[in-house]
Amino acid sequence: MGGYNPPVSIGAIRPLRKILIANRGEIALRVIRACRELGKATVAVYSDADRGALHVAAADEAYRLGPAPASESYLRADVILDAARRSGADAIHPGYGFLSENAAFAEACVAAGLKFIGPSGAAMRALGSKTLARQAADRAGIPRVPGSVTGLKNLDEARRVAGEIGYPVMLKAAAGGGGKGMRMVHAEAELASAFAAAASEAERSFGSGEVYLEKLLVRPRHIEIQLLADEHGGCISLGERECSVQRRHQKVIEEAPSAVVSAELRARMGEAAVRLALSAGYTNAGTVEFLVDGAGSPGEAFYFLEMNTRLQVEHPVTELVTGLDLVRLQIEVAEGRPLPWTQADVSLRGHAIECRIYAEDWENGFMPWPGRITSLTEPQGPGIRVDSGVYAGWMVPLEYDPMLAKLIAHGSTREAAVARMLGALEGYKVAGIKTNVGLFRRILEDGEFCRAEIDTGWLERLLDQPASAKQGQVPVEIAAIAAAYFSAQASRSTGSAKLDDAEGESAWALAGRHEGLR
Repeated sequence: MGGYNPPVSIGAIRPLRKILIANRGEIALRVIRACRELGKATVAVYSDADRGALHVAAADEAYRLGPAPASESYLRADVILDAARRSGADAIHPGYGFLSENAAFAEACVAAGLKFIGPSGAAMRALGSKTLARQAADRAGIPRVPGSVTGLKNLDEARRVAGEIGYPVMLKAAAGGGGKGMRMVHAEAELASAFAAAASEAERSFGSGEVYLEKLLVRPRHIEIQLLADEHGGCISLGERECSVQRRHQKVIEEAPSAVVSAELRARMGEAAVRLALSAGYTNAGTVEFLVDGAGSPGEAFYFLEMNTRLQVEHPVTELVTGLDLVRLQIEVAEGRPLPWTQADVSLRGHAIECRIYAEDWENGFMPWPGRITSLTEPQGPGIRVDSGVYAGWMVPLEYDPMLAKLIAHGSTREAAVARMLGALEGYKVAGIKTNVGLFRRILEDGEFCRAEIDTGWLERLLDQPASAKQGQVPVEIAAIAAAYFSAQASRSTGSAKLDDAEGESAWALAGRHEGLR
């Protein structure tokens, strides 16, 4: 899968004692769990909307940042650094989102004498910017999607580049991600309005209106490689994730490994990803994203897309198929420890699928659905993992991304993982708000998904069809396993809802311990 482990002359290990988590929700809880296993003290931060949040209750200490809007709380680097100073923390883990890919914040942490658990600001700038990353890919000899490698100066330059590579093309924000600042352009007549819209959205979302342009591939698959690099020049790849099930360029379901990536292609993509990271002096966890061209034989041609210089939302599927704890490894790398194994030691076992559970009305334009969770039952059992940040009684705030939890299923094969996920979805019960659980059932029961006949536009095409048009195509063996799982879930105690409510009240009471903290 590609990798490099140089001879290491180990210097002094720098143990971290107390870690501030500059984030919220399920990822903050995920980091807190890893810290607890390593014996590290934890510091939570919270906005007024999150005073009663689980991550506040779970941490050893908690500090208020400010009002609910992220611009007045979770994006206030100065207030976060002050909380770290007052708490005596010696490191900051940024999670994902918010300030996690902010090079200036990473450098401010270092200047304040704090260890930033992630790449350096310099590496973040070199690979976090979409245009600079494309330049780095060129220098490293990695194939990329044709298009500009610098931001477009004006509409005339956009017309010139589009004319050279041919329509259709994609406009993208140079500083962005998550589908923001992106516009598909199928003909020159659409370019002017798309250019203005992409630049405007990029400015609002990322503070920079810079956009670039690249060739729009027809029905590609989105495949990403998970990397881990230590501070001694060692870097290995941990296999790939399939992220092709997307809506408006945002991932909905992720899998590891991909059903179409051969061992030979996995090695080539892994080697390319490692080469790119080493060329920029990258350290800690990161993900290199590729598009696999659907026009040729499955899994043959791949193109560099971008690099995410942080931990990914979908990291649990990699953890389940490799048996590694990526957050724990992030912390150990930050302490100066070398990678404990070589590329040859990495192996993939079974198949894992992740569904992002959101508070939204997916049947009505995917509108966010904030509100109070009146009851909650989460699935359990072999091969099921729930990374959650909510509880019965919790008020889902309007101010943030409405993700409630990540539901992950692992099985010996892809078919077994799909079946197990279908059973787990039946066991996920939440009342008081709407969620997208029904969307996942529709996806996983679709015959094309079960046959892995997907690409980045597949979900949009599925949603354009009436729900009844494609029902009943789920393979018999998957349906049978899912039915057995659901039967086992249903046989559990019927008092689970009351138990969840009790746990929610306990969480509120526990959160109250932090009311007097700064």
